[in-house]
Parts: sequence; C-alpha cells; structure tokens
Amino acid sequence: MRVILAQPRGFCAGVVRAIEIVDRALQKHGAPVYVRHEIVHNRHVVENLREKGARFVEELDEVPEGAVAIFSAHGVAKTVERAADERSLDVLDATCPLVTKVHVQGRQYVAAGRTLILIGHAGHPEVEGTIGQIPGTVLLVQSEADVGKLDLPLDAPLAYVTQTTLSVDDTRGIIDALHKRFSDIVGPDTRDICYATQNRQAAVRELSSQVDVLLVVGATNSSNSNRLREIGGESGLPSYLVADGSEVKAEWFANAQTVGITAGASAPEEMVENVIDALRALGPVEVSTMTGREEKVEFKLPSKLLQPLVAREV
Repeated sequence: MRVILAQPRGFCAGVVRAIEIVDRALQKHGAPVYVRHEIVHNRHVVENLREKGARFVEELDEVPEGAVAIFSAHGVAKTVERAADERSLDVLDATCPLVTKVHVQGRQYVAAGRTLILIGHAGHPEVEGTIGQIPGTVLLVQSEADVGKLDLPLDAPLAYVTQTTLSVDDTRGIIDALHKRFSDIVGPDTRDICYATQNRQAAVRELSSQVDVLLVVGATNSSNSNRLREIGGESGLPSYLVADGSEVKAEWFANAQTVGITAGASAPEEMVENVIDALRALGPVEVSTMTGREEKVEFKLPSKLLQPLVAREV
C-alpha cells in the first residue's frame, strides 16, 4: 500500500502557541494550572497536558481564587475576562492571534455604526467567544439560506466577519449572498480566513486526485478536521475522520492501492504516525509526502511567559 501524506498538515502556529503556553505555565508555576475548556480540540493533546498537571474546567468558578487560568485558543467572551478579574486569577490568554484579529475587526465595524454579521457554526467556542467580544447585537449566519432570513433593511449599513476555521468555499458563497442582498455591506476578504485552514484545504484537494482513500486525523469536534473530510467526500473519495490508529478499519482499504493522510490543525504528528502504524499492521506500507506549501508562521508568547524561569522550591 502506498501512503501519501498531505503537506501541510497537523499543528498550526496558533495551536503550537496554545500548547506551549500551558507547558510553560506548568514549568513556571508548577501544577496545577487551570485551562478553561479544551486548550485545542484534540483528546490526545488534552490528555497529555492533563498528565503534566493541567486541569481542564468548563467555568471559571471551578478555579480557586488567585490561581493560574488559561483561556483556550478559541477565545472567550468579555464576561469571562471580567469573571477572571473578579476572582483575581492570573490569566494567560492562549487565544489564537488570528481569532483576536476577528474580534478587533468586529469591534471596529460596530464602532463605525454597522450591524455585525458573524459567519460561523452555532455553539462553536470560537463563535461564542467572538459574539461575546463584540458590544451590541451580533447576527449569526450559518448558510446562504440564513442570509435570506435576515430581517434587516436592504440598505442598512452592515459588516461581516467569519469564524476562522470555516471552509473558504462555503464562506465565499455566504459572502456573495450577503453582497447580492444588501447594498451597504463590508467585510474582510476570504483571504483573511486562517492561513492554516486554507493551506490544509488546498492540500487535500490536490491529494484527493492522487489517492483511493483519504484519512483525516483529528477530533470529531474539530471544525477544520471535519471540513477536510468533507472536501475528500466532495471529490468522490471514501474519506474517514479518525482520532488515531485504533479507529482505522481494514475494510476501508479492500480495493485501495494508495491512501492519503492529512491532519487537522489541532492534531499532533504522533497521531499521524499512529495511523500509519495501524496501516502497517495490515501489510507493507510505502510512505511519501506530497510537495506543498511550507508554513513558517510563528506567534509570540504572552510577555509573562517570556521572562526567564526561576527555580521553584519543592
């Protein structure tokens, strides 16, 4: 069996930064440190950090006053920030800078007197955080059909922002529908959607033409991982989302000679290797990596974590 790995795949700069924030916080402060929600959408990452001493909580009232609290890469609402202040928590914000960029854009549009439309998935942590970062009403749109349901004057001054991990193609369709219906609407170009989302989607489209089966390594609650699987399916390719090698099923490859593997932006490379090992259990495997874009993006850590570590008393 030939295995072709997508390039790029796996961790993006925002995920690398978020995980490093938790790691450094543990080194600096010792266990436990408290993380609100999953730091990123991947069970293996979360379990690894839990073993090191991170405690994951749903709400800040589960965090002792004065303790170290870390906000996940998806971002949080202003109410969460205020709650942290009230409890005198030592906050480290792991919000992806590209998500923060969306928050800033949204606030600028509202300050200019425009009604804000957010293109995204209801209930996703990033969407909830973005809505909670914008003063005033934010209208959530999930599809082109939702655009037709908006109860707004056709000449109302509007603006839109998008969830960073959405499909570029799906977002473009919604943006086109907004422009067709409303005469005074502005917003960022689809190029402002997360670079990692775009790069991984483009790689999967190219990979899909070269393989018989596509495996996407990622979590079921990962928006960008699910979209990668959908793109494979749209290409007419049997496509499966797996967390690791334990979920790989032999019958998927009965008539397959070439298997493509990619990974969502929050999936560690070790899980890709784990999936390859599962394929090797089925028979000989030849692994290669497709040519693709090399990502060199890096995001700075919070200044509080850039200070030299001081030895802690044990």
